[in-house]
Amino acid sequence: MSPPSFPLLLFLFFVTSLFYSHSLAEIRSSEVRSDDRPIIPFDEFGFTHRGRLELNVSKISLGVPSNPANLDLSKVGFFLCTRDTWMHVLEQIEDAEITCALQSDVVKLVYTFDKLRDNSSFDTLFVETDADQYSLVFANCCPQLKITMTVRSAMYNLDAKSGNRDYLSAGKAILPRIYFIFSLVYFCLALFWIFVLYKKRLTIHAIHFFMLAVIILKALNLLCEAEDKSYIKRTGSAHGWDVLFYIFSFLKGIMLFTLIVLIGTGWSVLKPYLQDKEKKVLMIVIPLQVVANIAQIVIDENGPYGDEWVTWKQVFLLVDVICCCAVLLPIVWSINNLREAAKSDGKAAVNLMKLTLFRQYYVVVMCYIYFTRVVVYALETITSYRYIWTSVVAGEVTTLAFYLFTGYKFRSEVHNPYLMIDDEEEEAKFGDEFEL
Repeated sequence: MSPPSFPLLLFLFFVTSLFYSHSLAEIRSSEVRSDDRPIIPFDEFGFTHRGRLELNVSKISLGVPSNPANLDLSKVGFFLCTRDTWMHVLEQIEDAEITCALQSDVVKLVYTFDKLRDNSSFDTLFVETDADQYSLVFANCCPQLKITMTVRSAMYNLDAKSGNRDYLSAGKAILPRIYFIFSLVYFCLALFWIFVLYKKRLTIHAIHFFMLAVIILKALNLLCEAEDKSYIKRTGSAHGWDVLFYIFSFLKGIMLFTLIVLIGTGWSVLKPYLQDKEKKVLMIVIPLQVVANIAQIVIDENGPYGDEWVTWKQVFLLVDVICCCAVLLPIVWSINNLREAAKSDGKAAVNLMKLTLFRQYYVVVMCYIYFTRVVVYALETITSYRYIWTSVVAGEVTTLAFYLFTGYKFRSEVHNPYLMIDDEEEEAKFGDEFEL
């Protein structure tokens, strides 16, 4: 790789990986093994005016290229940069003003390997006084040089009054409180739903208990996430709360998608059984949710420095899109069935009201998926790092509104025409099946 034309496309890996990371910065240990990538992004963090970066790199081993005489270790090292400064660095490289990101005057050098001498490790403390969102990046501008090292990074802000460390990025420091408040809301909602089930116990269906389970899992998921972020905020480590968070997140995800499918089919309310095609949807959605949760764990725990991070990110997005599309199919089938029933039988008015409800639910599910997958991500992208918590609030408010709509529209009522099937209709349905 000749100095006059350092490949710009390789540097774009930085943009396509780190800037799509949603993991929270904390004390992170990473192992790099025989890696010759020109750019390795590690973490992203929002600093205040009292920001600190503690960097400990050990077990450094350099796979010296075939021509060690041209080895310039000043072109190997760590630096901090913002998104804007990184775009400026790309322009400098494209215009041949520099051949390495470490040579740019807009990045903040943390440590270069020419200071190593004969050591195989180093510790450094970098003080950041310019408030902004920075990315910790490793650059290797030496051709064919393979790096092996263990990197431990800790980025935090010092509280202006107490001087305590805050390991959550600026703009995310309020997240523990937000998650805890929403968990209380869901616990209260669960208690209210239990009261409703008791009051309407003569007309409830199995789907209503399923709704209760989803609400409780959501509340527990938010509570564990609040504790997870709280421990990270104070100590830089989740201390095991991340395990509970992943467990409840996994269960909540599967139960929520299953609930949408079951409601879309009318199970337990319109009919006590599932057709083969509806069972196939569940057999597709549940395993895909398992894959999605595995991908999410790998993404969160490894960070963008791993070779397979981008692959797992793509797997997660693909699986999530497939699940979102799959859960809409039973609703579409129910709409078509009710439309045909409204034309053929003598209960057109009742079927038309049911059809109206399922059309509404289809639109609401579409809006919920679009908002939580697209709009929330857009807010996180365009919002200043100081107010990144607003995207979390927007997503949780949307989810809460979706839960409330689902519970209200499919609540148990004796005279609710959306949910009731009279005895004649039920007997006719099973009579047709018996003849078949």
